Amino acid sequence: MKHPFHLKAVWNGGRNSEGTIDAGGLKTVISIPQEMGGPGTGTNPDEMLLGAASTCYLITLAAMLERSDITPDELTLESEATVDVTNNVFTYERIVHRPRIVLSTDASDADLVKAERLAHKAESSCMISRAVAGNVAIETQPVVVTTGANAV
Repeated sequence: MKHPFHLKAVWNGGRNSEGTIDAGGLKTVISIPQEMGGPGTGTNPDEMLLGAASTCYLITLAAMLERSDITPDELTLESEATVDVTNNVFTYERIVHRPRIVLSTDASDADLVKAERLAHKAESSCMISRAVAGNVAIETQPVVVTTGANAV
């Protein structure tokens, strides 16, 4: 089964202008980020790729934990992207995902180990990670703890 997704975009002017996108649940202003010499209004392709990779990873991880009968008390994610600009060539180099999985105090050591293994496996199972494979390095640095405990 194929699932089509659609986006409508409008761009008003030259490089340092801004536009809008409408992709169903995503409606926003777009422009080039200030760090790259643009106006920095709304979002930009760099943030959107990071957002796509991060949300795909997080949803994939949540589904994998659920299928393994692991219910986290808390599941959060911080992700960071690195874009290199050398000789005016922009290269999206790397994404680092830092999930934090908090399990209940009665979680077994096996649950902690399994949750960490799934945190790493989710990256290669996510369709966005697979789509950028070979072009963008993706790394996962999970922290798995029980409520009130230190990191595993």
